[in-house]
Amino acid sequence: MAILAPPDSHHYKAAEGWLEIGLAHEAVAEWDRLSPAARRLPRALDLRWRISAALLDWDHGVEVGEQMVALDPDSASGWLRLSFALRRSAGGGLQRAWDALRPAADQFPEEETVPYNLACYATQLGRPDEGWEWFLRALVITSNSAGLRRVGLGDSDLQPLWHRIRGLR
Repeated sequence: MAILAPPDSHHYKAAEGWLEIGLAHEAVAEWDRLSPAARRLPRALDLRWRISAALLDWDHGVEVGEQMVALDPDSASGWLRLSFALRRSAGGGLQRAWDALRPAADQFPEEETVPYNLACYATQLGRPDEGWEWFLRALVITSNSAGLRRVGLGDSDLQPLWHRIRGLR
C-alpha cells in the first residue's frame, strides 16, 4: 500500500474522521484537499466512494467505482463498489449492476461477497433459482456459513429465498 506523506496523510485522516462522525460534506471538502497523485491511490478512491455512498450520490459512486476497477482490476473491491453504485444510480439498475459484477465471479472465485451480491441481483431480477445457486456458491466459499445464512435471512433482496435458506443446516 502506498504511503501518504503529509499533508496528504492529514487530509486523508481528516476526511475519514468526518465520514466516521456522519459529516460527509466535510469529508468531501477534506478529500478535495488531497494532491492529484494521492487522489489516484486505491485507498483514497475507496474513501471517496464511501463518502459518495454516505451522500447517496450514486452517480458519482459509479464514476469512482469505474476508476477503482481501471486502476486496480485485480481487486474485488472496485468491482463490488461499482456494481453497488450502478444498482442505485440514475442510469443504472439491477441489470447493469449484474452485468458489471458478473465477470468478477470468475476473476475472484474466493471472494464470497461477489456471489452473494449476484444472488441478490438475480433474485431481484426475477431469477430465484439462479439466485439460489449464487447463494449456495457464497456459502461454499465462506468461513462462516451460519453467519452468512443469518445475513441472507435479514436481506430483503433474498426474501424469495428465505424458505430455502431456513431449510439449510
